[in-house]
This record gives sequence, structure tokens and C-alpha cells, in this order.
Amino acid sequence: MMYFEVSIGFLYGDASSFGLVRMGLSAGRIIRVSTAVVLLLVAGGLTIFARHRATNVATTKDSPVVISPGDIAGGQWSPGHYSRLDQINRKNVGTLKVAWTYDTGEPGAGMETNPLVVGRVVYTYTSLQRIVALDAASGKLLWKFNAGIVGTQPVRGLSYWTDGKRGYVLAGVMYFLYELDASTGKPVAAFGENGRVDLRKGLRGDYRWQGTALTSPGVIYKGLIIVGGLDPEAPPAPPGDIRAFDLHTGRLVWDFQTIPRPGEAGYKTWPKNAWKTAGAANDWAGTTLDAKRGMVYVPTGSAVPDFYGGARVGDDLYADCLLALNAATGKLVWYFQGVHHDLWDRDFPAAPVLLTVERDGRREDVVAQTTKQGFVFVFDRDTGKPVFPIEERRVVASRVPGEVSSKTQPFPTLPLPYARQTLTVNDPTDRTPEANAYAVKQFKGFVSGKEQFYPFSVGKQTIVMPGFDGGAEWGGPGADADRGILYVNTNDVAYTGGLEKNNPGAGLGIKTYDQQCTLCHRDNREGSPPEYPSLVDVDKRMTQQQMIERIHEGKGRMPPFPNLQGQQLLAVLNYVRTGKDTSVKSKAGGVSLSKADSGEAELLADEYGLDVGPSGAVPKEIAEMDRYRFTGYRRFVDEGGYPAVAPPWGTLNAIDLNTGKYLWTVPLGDYPELAAKGMGNTGTENYGGPVVTAGGLVIIGATIFDKKIRAFDRETGKLLWEYELPYAAAATPTTYTVDGKQYIVIAAGGSKLTPRVRSGQYVAFVLPQ
Repeated sequence: MMYFEVSIGFLYGDASSFGLVRMGLSAGRIIRVSTAVVLLLVAGGLTIFARHRATNVATTKDSPVVISPGDIAGGQWSPGHYSRLDQINRKNVGTLKVAWTYDTGEPGAGMETNPLVVGRVVYTYTSLQRIVALDAASGKLLWKFNAGIVGTQPVRGLSYWTDGKRGYVLAGVMYFLYELDASTGKPVAAFGENGRVDLRKGLRGDYRWQGTALTSPGVIYKGLIIVGGLDPEAPPAPPGDIRAFDLHTGRLVWDFQTIPRPGEAGYKTWPKNAWKTAGAANDWAGTTLDAKRGMVYVPTGSAVPDFYGGARVGDDLYADCLLALNAATGKLVWYFQGVHHDLWDRDFPAAPVLLTVERDGRREDVVAQTTKQGFVFVFDRDTGKPVFPIEERRVVASRVPGEVSSKTQPFPTLPLPYARQTLTVNDPTDRTPEANAYAVKQFKGFVSGKEQFYPFSVGKQTIVMPGFDGGAEWGGPGADADRGILYVNTNDVAYTGGLEKNNPGAGLGIKTYDQQCTLCHRDNREGSPPEYPSLVDVDKRMTQQQMIERIHEGKGRMPPFPNLQGQQLLAVLNYVRTGKDTSVKSKAGGVSLSKADSGEAELLADEYGLDVGPSGAVPKEIAEMDRYRFTGYRRFVDEGGYPAVAPPWGTLNAIDLNTGKYLWTVPLGDYPELAAKGMGNTGTENYGGPVVTAGGLVIIGATIFDKKIRAFDRETGKLLWEYELPYAAAATPTTYTVDGKQYIVIAAGGSKLTPRVRSGQYVAFVLPQ
């Protein structure tokens, strides 16, 4: 077997929760690695390469393998979105021209992929989750892999490894993890079951009813691929296990259970036996590898139900955590919980970033985690000790019956939040006097707290600021690893949310809709278009069979619900189509159900792998989840549909993590129709991250309404170049070199907030000859 030696010069990082289980790993050493070990990881939608410099990559007499900047694109072996390429720079970026385009021939919604570039080949996805290989210099199609599965979820990147003879691409297609021969696109038969691993298996209960999907690429380390998954945000949901599979065989090697079992650390932060029914606490956002330390940093999301926690009283470890795990074994090194007993869906939304900062005259390897609430948490990578103090502050208690909210929540003292934390009656939009009056009137009907973590009320809407889709989102930040500078794009708009009590005597159709559908489509079926479409008169747009397929397969923001079958499926379909619940009513009280009535007890118990008693009673833990329902995601908008808060509505920020201070902040994006009327530079909601380059640039698409890709001066935030793409680019760009030329490529396929596009495209740019 061939070997090479790598001294990895990363951006380092850690998470915090005030340190459990510390692991002694030496730093700064040369690692002797088999070529079968990871040469590349793509996480959180970004690509990376090992730098070809004497201090970073050295070959041995046994190995002719050398990794050079043209071989693997992006920046480094961890999600920092940084590239040392500098051919495109501040002076010449304004002359960029289109080098090539690739039209996928498929509707573009869902194209959130950051392409992976290895050698002369671009590996990426189409919107229907076909995997394609393109010539990096021309965009010519080399091969396409069609799994025969209609991909309905976003996918944000792939992974790659080589055994020194052949290269392999690891790709998620819904709930399958495929391993493909990088030169042919054919599945590797020895991996899993005929080239794929079914990620539903081994979680809980009947695997066929598990609604999980792989939307972010896995991390490759020493013969393993480490993955999380996207889980439903309403029960039933599988537990969010972090798992490592053998790259050669697909065999499960280790499994870290984010919902602890009896006797495990964290078990007592949940009600007794909650692990049997609790779900999610999953890593959908991607994982970061520190290969030198042999550690992965894993961000997790909230537990289900997202907004009512009566069945999960306690802090709910390891939901909403940054986990530091031993990459070889899955053992916990330390953790930090960013939200205790989350009631606001404050998932850690992106893979953390590894940097090196200077503190008190010494260099320190850190990990930085961005959040939806507008915070940046920064930790020592080895210990999880916060770089800047974190305060546990008392917050307002929930008054919802059965809910026991956390008395405190963690607030970093530095950096200051990059998104507004609250709204007052003086903060609504000033777009026009009419828009202001409309927004103020709406605002006066809402509950608004004086800080983050204000609990929801029953029967009344509460302001959520930043909204459910911001501050920072899944695109993740960019970073200058060596200088310790973080570049974060953020959404700065408000949403509202609230709870309603469920009717215990409701029929199966309403009960199923309230549990599974109100989260997005609201309890009146009107949704919040275009992001969350209305279901009123849906039967005029879709056949019953099409609705069944959409329920089972999901699409876009909607996860699949394969557990909805039989009478339960027909009951909810009838309610969705008619707004009337004609299904058989359950007995008063809603917990004890006759088997002859609806079979609900068996349905729920089978989903969770539980036993039903002779009375046919639904287990208490499950019944408790259904006491209250979330009324749905609601954007706070003015009468014209624009954000009802004063701009900017989206920003790009440069934060010096050596000091915790901001270097600059600029609005990011425009609404073209408002800009044409003289209201430009408002910023907009944005999805997708930046790439930072040694050429002094921050390059980002993400702005979904103006469809532009932009380049900013990384020192000042000055706009240096912009180009209007055929469609919005809700994705992170990749930069790479081929034949001595530096390219920038980005996926343009529209977004959830923009009209459906005809065909997604990849657009690559290069300097003129």
C-alpha cells in the first residue's frame, strides 16, 4: 500500500458546552496517512484541497502521490470556504467572463450543491439528484448516474476518496448513500448492498417508515465515511444518530446516538425512556474534520416536536449541540449545547469552521459555530473552552401547560450578534408610509419579547427575530484561516409563530394534519406562499396519486412521510382536499382509542417500535406530543409582500475572531423592482455561502431575488464585480484551476422563494485571455 505524509495546515475549531470527556491528542504533528485515507472532504456545501507546499505536503520514497491545487479545489480539508488561489484577484475580477455553462435539463429548484472538483473533473448534482461528472475546462458531460429515484430534497455536496489506483465519489440520493467509480459513475458493487447503504436501517422500528435523507456530504477519515441526515421536524421522526461506515464495504463501524440510552451520559436530561419515542437531534448541516487531531465537529438540530416540548422536559442532550467526537471511534470528547430545551427550531444550521487566532500573544486553534439566532460561538478545539466568555442568562418562562422551558440560555459576550435580536413598534419597515402603517398595525397584535428565547403563546403570534431561516443559514461562513477572519452572510427578517391546542376528539384526518402538516402549511391549510404553498383547492392542481407520491417522497422543504399509510393516509388526504374531517372520530380524551375506531394506536406504536396494550391505548409519551400544534411558519411581511422590518434584510459581515470585533458589514442583495424605484441596497434573504480567496476576494451568490453573483474586497467589503445569472444561485461557489487558469463555478437553479425555473444551470467564469 502506498503512503504519503501530510502536515495539515487548517482552520481549527472546537465546540463548547463546558467540556465533558476530554481527549489528549497532540497537535502540530506530521501524520502518516494511507492513500486509502481521505484525500478530500466536501462538507456544508464546500470543496477543499490539501495545499501543495513544502510545509504542507511531502511525498515519501514509497509514494509518488502529490496533491496540488489543481487536483482538488476549494481551500482546505474542512469547511472554511477558503482557497489559496489568487490568479483572480482584486485588480482583475471585474473582467471575468463566462467560460462555460452546463444545462441540467431539469427544473432547477433544489440545486444547492457546491460542486466538487478533482483534477480535471467537476462532480455535482442535478436538481433531481442525478450525479454528473463534467469536464472542468469546458463543462462537457463525461457521465451521469441516475439511481432511478426521484430526488426531492436539496443536496449540498459530495465526498471523494482514492485508494491510489482509483477514485471514488460518495453521494447521497435521498436515504441511500452511494459509492461510485469516479471515472465511470458506476456503483461499486462491494459497497453496502450493490453499491449503496440504506440509511434508514438500524435507527428504530420498521426502517421502511423512517423519513431520513442525506442532504449534506459525509466526512471521510481513515477508511470511514461519517454521515448525519435530514429528519422530519414533527413526530414520528427517527433519532439523529451520527454514523461511520467502512469505505470499502459499507459496514457500520460506529454509531453515536444523539438521544442517549439508559446509563449513558445525557440520559437524565430527558424524561425516562424518551429515547424510545424522541426523534431528530440530527446533523443535517454537515460535519467538519480536523484530521490532525483525529476529531470531527458535529452540529445538531432540535428534537421533535420542534415547538412544544411537553414530552421532552429537560435540556434534551444532544439536541442543538456542537459535538467533538473521536473520528475513528465516535467517542464523545466534549460538547456544547447552544439552546437548552429548544422551542424555536434553533438548529445549528451549518458545519462549523476551523481557524487559528491569536489570543494573549499566542496562536490558538479554534472552531467557530454560526447560529440561526445571530450568534457566533468560538471554542478551543481540544478542550471546548470558550474563546470569548459565554453567559447563562435567565430568560422568560413558558406559560404553556405541560411545558417546562429552560430557566437560562447561553449568550456569547463576543462577537456581538450579526442579526437583530428583537423588534419594537419603532422597527417596522419605512418602505412607504402605507407599508409602515400596515406593519405597525400587524405588530401591535403580536407578542414581542425584549431578547431572544421568548416563549410562544397559545392563541397568539409571537415575533421571532431573526426569523426561522436566519441569521446564518446552511451555506455556512467563509474564513481566512490563518488570519482568523470569519465572513458570514445573514438573513435579518422576522417571522411569527404560535401554538394552538389540539382537539382530543378530532378525527384521524385532522389529528394527522395537525401533527404532520401545520408546521409548514398552517392550521388553515393556507401556508405561507411561495415558500410554503397553500393546500386550499390542492385537488385542482394535483391528482390523489400525485399527492400520495408527494407525501411519501417529499419535495424541497417538505420531508418525506413514508409512515403515512392505509387509513391514516386516506384520512389526511381527504382533509387536505376538502377541509372537512369525515374520518371516524376517536373516543373522548383522545388517548384511549378503540381498535375498531381507527387503528391509530397500532399505527403509532408500529412507527415507534412500541407495544400496544389490550385496551389499544396510545402510549403516553406519544399522546403528550399531540397536546399542542404549531400554527405554522409565518413571515412578517408588509402589504406588498416585502419584509415588514426596516432594512437591511440581509448582510455580509467580516468578523475578526482574534478580537471579536467587526471589520465591516454591508447589505447583501436587492429587490430589482425596488431598486428601479430608487430603493436599492436593501439586502435580501440569502441562501448559500461565500468562498474566500487569497486574491483578496469574498465571492458569493445567495441573493435569491436579484439572481446575482458578486465579489467583494475581503479587506473593506467594497463591491468589485457582479454578474446576473440566468436564475438565482442558492448555492456556494467553487473555485479551481485547470491548465493554469483559475475558474469560479456556481449552481443557478432558483430558490424556494422565487418562481419555478425551467432548467437549472451551472455557470463557470474565467479571466479573459
